[in-house]
Amino acid sequence: MGLNIKKAIKSKGLEVKEVAKRMGITPTGLSQHINGNPSVEVLERIAYAIGCDISELFEQPNKDTLSITCPHCGKKIKIEKGE
Repeated sequence: MGLNIKKAIKSKGLEVKEVAKRMGITPTGLSQHINGNPSVEVLERIAYAIGCDISELFEQPNKDTLSITCPHCGKKIKIEKGE
């Protein structure tokens, strides 16, 4: 499950620099968290600054279509739910 922090920020009508200010860090610091592997504590702080639930920071899986990543080439493979 991937992170969708930028999408969550945008959906609340905010910009990275505003969220960083609310967190008391620099926009560069927040960008490093967004593009890196943030801890649960950092994700909680981001969610609080945005005003959302931490679950909104993660990609929401499509209930009808599931995808996996090929361990060899890294390509996404869609798996559709059968009847």
